Amino acid sequence: MSLYARYSALLDGVLDELVAEGHLPTHANRKPVAVEPPRDAAHGDLATNAAMVLAKTAGTNPSALAALIAPKLEALPTVTSVETAGPGFINIRLVEDSWRDELVTILGESERYGLSSIGKNERVNVEYVSANPTGPMHMGHCRGAVVGDALARLLEAAGFRVTKEYYVNDAGSQVDTLARSAHLRYREALGEDIGEIPEGLYPGDYLKPVGASLAAEFGDRFVGQSESEWLGLFKQKAVAAMIELIKHDLALLGIHHDIFASEAELQASGGVEAALQTLRAKGLVYEGVLEAPKGETPDDWEPVELTLFKSTEFGDDQDRPMKKSNGSWTYFGADAAYHLQKAQKADHLVNIWGADHAGTVKRVQAAVKALTDGRVDLDVKIIQMVKLLRSGEPVKMSKRAGNFVTLADVVREVGKDVVRFMMLTKRTDSMLDFDFARVVEASKDNPVFYVQYAHARICSLQRKAAEIGVSLDSKADLSLLDGEELALVKLAAQYPRTVEAAAMAHEPHRIAFYLYELAAALHAQWNRGNDDTDRRFLIESKPELTRARLELARGIGQVIRNGLNLMGVEAAEEMR
Repeated sequence: MSLYARYSALLDGVLDELVAEGHLPTHANRKPVAVEPPRDAAHGDLATNAAMVLAKTAGTNPSALAALIAPKLEALPTVTSVETAGPGFINIRLVEDSWRDELVTILGESERYGLSSIGKNERVNVEYVSANPTGPMHMGHCRGAVVGDALARLLEAAGFRVTKEYYVNDAGSQVDTLARSAHLRYREALGEDIGEIPEGLYPGDYLKPVGASLAAEFGDRFVGQSESEWLGLFKQKAVAAMIELIKHDLALLGIHHDIFASEAELQASGGVEAALQTLRAKGLVYEGVLEAPKGETPDDWEPVELTLFKSTEFGDDQDRPMKKSNGSWTYFGADAAYHLQKAQKADHLVNIWGADHAGTVKRVQAAVKALTDGRVDLDVKIIQMVKLLRSGEPVKMSKRAGNFVTLADVVREVGKDVVRFMMLTKRTDSMLDFDFARVVEASKDNPVFYVQYAHARICSLQRKAAEIGVSLDSKADLSLLDGEELALVKLAAQYPRTVEAAAMAHEPHRIAFYLYELAAALHAQWNRGNDDTDRRFLIESKPELTRARLELARGIGQVIRNGLNLMGVEAAEEMR
């Protein structure tokens, strides 16, 4: 159990005492009560909002309740003082050995440090990437892929059971276009001069191997045949080839999904019709006409009776059609059925979507709420675009790929770890600049380098210690660590609560932010040794102090490694 978790439990015991004494009602909601670092480190080691959160329920004011809580906390053997500040915050100071003990915990739990059971083994389905199966992964898909995969890792670390899913949109017109494009490359593989790729087909060279494979399998059987003879078969073959290409590209980033769910299979199995009937049985479907579009009405608009879902009853702006006037399913109808399919094996759903899907969030959340009677919640994270630059200039597109920059090319140029880390250096609702020159430079302004360099420095300490004969086999005397050094432990101790908070908020970028802060603290401590030789981690004439400082560095290195692992990034042992 981490330090913050221990003091949360101790505070809970204090609140139990207040309940027994009649100062606090038994029904008081303690869920919002938190034990966290104070905003200003000068105020203490820990802070709690307990008095502010519970005062109203207790029928008193925060200061009065804080006056009851503070003495009980101050009586704890590891607490040196407790102060009430502002409107009722309670600041707590701990004995220094509390932080030395936490360092021992970090070193003892090793790669398990930061793991949590807060997820209570609940099932979470994380759907991410889900790009149309019409070509290789490009950098427009990269950010969502990394965010989704890092979130899945984070949720697992927090004690959830995670399913990583990719939804294959293989039932729309885009796969017809793919099949026609593959047929053109098939004819090319058989020796036909196809000339310029016609407008509306996919022009990338990535379809040449697909055409060659089709030619090898079928010979000239489908040359000159009507589209109806080969379209279905070529769709199946081309989509399968694209999925293999997508899996290969994602594997370059260390990304692997548990499930690839097919929209075409969902429709063929009657899943969409089943979802419609489920909603109909709940009285949530009717035949009606949508209102005319707001603003200037198009000349060709006319009211048409459609099968509509009452999504406004669940917070949407308007009711949504599940079927088109010709009887075919709308995108929303298929989406509703797909989410019902996922919800049957999950307690929570998380979708990682591109910015172009922002307008569909409310309607799909409404459908999930209606189809599951509110049992399953859906959180949608919208991913803003990545702007590719090279020394500040926009990157030119690749004609070979079909007018986009492929994920594979970027990974091969700068490496998997750089790509993954950079995709998590901003909130998902902010645009992200990816400058090929900046992401590989050795500077504090490059967060990838800065964090990796901190870990590499720690590894170099261990090598240098061995060279000067300092052994870590004997137990280090951690009492030799002073307050300045223990400040590093205080920051490291925030890692478990950062993992929990990031997991519950579905925000893996918080791990990147935290690691940058921890790396900065390590570098600052290292640089103090450059100015004052007595502050160095390695002092050959003081082996006991060196051992203690090496244990400190080893603990910080462990936390950095654990955080990088959640991001899917390997910790560098030396910088080249």
